[in-house]
Amino acid sequence: MEMTHHNASHNWRSEFQRLEGAYAPATMRSYYSDVEAFEGWCHHQELTAFPATVTTVCQFLGAQGKVVAPSTVQRRLYGIRKVHRLLDMPDPTLHEDVNLAMRKVRRLRPNRPKQAKGMTRDYLDRFLEVQPDTPWGLRNKAMLSLGYDLLARRSELVALRTEDIAWRRDGTLQVLIRRSKTDQCGNGRISFTSQRSAKMLENWLDYRGMHIAPLFCPIYHGKAINRELTDMVVRRLIRNSAEKAGFDQSIALAFSGHSMRVGAAQDLLSAGHDTAAIMRAGGWKSVDVLARYLEYAEFNVWA
Repeated sequence: MEMTHHNASHNWRSEFQRLEGAYAPATMRSYYSDVEAFEGWCHHQELTAFPATVTTVCQFLGAQGKVVAPSTVQRRLYGIRKVHRLLDMPDPTLHEDVNLAMRKVRRLRPNRPKQAKGMTRDYLDRFLEVQPDTPWGLRNKAMLSLGYDLLARRSELVALRTEDIAWRRDGTLQVLIRRSKTDQCGNGRISFTSQRSAKMLENWLDYRGMHIAPLFCPIYHGKAINRELTDMVVRRLIRNSAEKAGFDQSIALAFSGHSMRVGAAQDLLSAGHDTAAIMRAGGWKSVDVLARYLEYAEFNVWA
């Protein structure tokens, strides 16, 4: 018996619960929003979303290509594919016409991935200087310096646990980064820090205490709370630091939670390290992704 549009709409949401824990929370949010965009478009066009026909998918991709970036259209296509597979429906997304529709979208709006502004060492020093002499300042300094040394994604930085840190005899730190975007099974990678980062982290831990599991945690009324930060805190910290350091708002807004990783990679290239060494340091699997970061390394000047 053919599944009605209403029942399919209900079922894809319940079936998506099977994915919880297998994908990062941000990935799950993207899946939900992308499939809801397709479902809403189909409802407006009076078309059946699930199961979708090849023609419906192609029309949706074409319409989306006029209003959002090709990367977003591609992501929404993945969402449509995932629903059909979870509901054990014939998958229209593998048809050659769908591939052609995606090629048309890319040619219609060719775009380069938006690149976060690198928080290189010069920027880092300025950002550290403007942190307040408060518990928040202690935490912020440690987060910024450690994130730069580790070439950390913002999600990796807030996921660090106290037990992941080990002091070395030379006054630096050995850090276990357990899970990353390209390491979903959690094998992790080992990274090392400068003595400056180790000292800043020591100052933060002296205030925070050793009884809290997350390495970085919220502070309420001057008291550290045993809870993880969200990765949005990292992005706000970097942008706010840029503004406090006196940079124009257009420059401050170019920074993101990825800026520590980008800037550190650019500095390593400028210092003469080869691509293979930088990939190992940052846990990159794709040379193409790293190449985008390094493309602007030679332009690392304040502007």
